[in-house]
Amino acid sequence: MTAELIRQRLDETLKPELLEIIDHSAAHAGHYGNQQGGGHYHITIVATVFEGKSLVQRHQLVYQAVNELMKDQIHALGINALTPSENSIGN
Repeated sequence: MTAELIRQRLDETLKPELLEIIDHSAAHAGHYGNQQGGGHYHITIVATVFEGKSLVQRHQLVYQAVNELMKDQIHALGINALTPSENSIGN
């Protein structure tokens, strides 16, 4: 369910060409953040909005989009943020 909320927020705000979400929560069972209900996720997102932006700025855009989820539903979020020209996954 959280992965779908992440997808929805990123689709709405960043309009990605590609969005892959991997839920690593099961691998962290028993971890403090997992016990509190927060999951561990890794995303790969390809979006034109990242053009001309630094890595920090790209991550800030992602965190802004999922900010509300970071309070309870996401404990850890790995981000691979690419522009379409940098994307080797879809090419």
